[in-house]
Amino acid sequence: MTSRRLTRGAASAGALLLAASLVACGSSGPAGAGGGGGGDAAQVWALQDTVLNPIEESSISRFNETSEAGDAELATFGNDPYKQRLRVALSSPEAPDVFFNWGGGNLKEYVDAGAVEDLTPLLEEDPELRDSFIPSVLEAAQLDGKYYGIPMRGVQPVALFYNRAVLDAAEVEVPQTWEQLLAAVDALKAEGVTPIALAGSQSWTELMWIEYLLDRVGGPEVFQAIRDGEPGAWEHPAVLQSLQLVTDLVDRGAFGDDFASVGYDVGGASTILAQGDAGFHLMGSWEYVNQLGQSPEFVEAGDLGWAPFPAVEGGAGDPANVVGNPTNFYSVVADSDHRDVAIEYVTTALNDEQYVEDLVAAGDVPAVAGVRDQLEQAENADYTTWIYDLVEGAPNFQLSWDQDLPADQATEMLTELQRLFLGEQTPEGFVAAMSAA
Repeated sequence: MTSRRLTRGAASAGALLLAASLVACGSSGPAGAGGGGGGDAAQVWALQDTVLNPIEESSISRFNETSEAGDAELATFGNDPYKQRLRVALSSPEAPDVFFNWGGGNLKEYVDAGAVEDLTPLLEEDPELRDSFIPSVLEAAQLDGKYYGIPMRGVQPVALFYNRAVLDAAEVEVPQTWEQLLAAVDALKAEGVTPIALAGSQSWTELMWIEYLLDRVGGPEVFQAIRDGEPGAWEHPAVLQSLQLVTDLVDRGAFGDDFASVGYDVGGASTILAQGDAGFHLMGSWEYVNQLGQSPEFVEAGDLGWAPFPAVEGGAGDPANVVGNPTNFYSVVADSDHRDVAIEYVTTALNDEQYVEDLVAAGDVPAVAGVRDQLEQAENADYTTWIYDLVEGAPNFQLSWDQDLPADQATEMLTELQRLFLGEQTPEGFVAAMSAA
């Protein structure tokens, strides 16, 4: 999923819960020396975030007070400028020593270019450090059995949000299986309610459906083959079956007639759910803060509910698997001029007790094992502990496909997916187009 921005109302709720500040990084050239030009301090690059940056600054200040290796220094960039600047910097002497990323396919491009330090030996030598992170999250920065990133903030799985009042009025139960979801769709339609809110003007919202369905139908190995570029991977039967389930959902009228004109960034789909004009909404965990910001009465009344994505009967995937954005990572640039400082910082940052406390206080759900007790004492504990339990219990956490695939392939996929939802593409045509891509 591409960058998500809070609605204006939700931005004011940032003290309650953080929404993601995400970045999609493109390909890089050969590795260059790190250090952002060879300064005295190790350069740590991250995104601008009015809530998160002060927490990062405090973390670095504490690190500098105790580190014997040297000092670190934070530099932040806007989302789009960061993408281009990092792409250029990693192939030049102006590279940072530590850089913010999502893991997955985007990180792989930098790894393949030899621009990223392999952190596997460090984690193997320090199993206590390795085991301090939720396993399914840490694995998002694992490529070919090696680790290239350390979690640096909270988890962001996709969940099925719903309006309790709407479901109760239609005598609909929260679906645990795909067949139950289809029955709920039919029941809500009969009540004159749009079954599922969808911001169809932005194709990343549609991507969540096929991501979960392919996982439930075929298991994570199917997409892994696609990500690895294996010949014929898009032609796996589970891909076609998942696409057919999507088209069946659209044809049933699950998303109504006007979903293509609804946006997410302007709060459209969230408002539809909060006002009782829809029963469900599949969205990332940041949906909660958007609802807190723009429809606080909806949340305070207890009408906002959340649940895992349904199981698909007969599918090979584990219903406990999740998709979304496992977390953001810090990675170390290969040949960094300040390697010792960079390594020490990335391996201590998220295990700094104060840093974790600050993230929790801001509403984040850190990717740290055993942080649940702290979440229970913070605001919105019912929701944040549920998110934590969902991720901690996930055998696999699939990174959003548009971040896990090379940029060109991801763009083609989102275009074909939007055409599929609009009825301009068939499941077979989608498979053919992606196989060609």
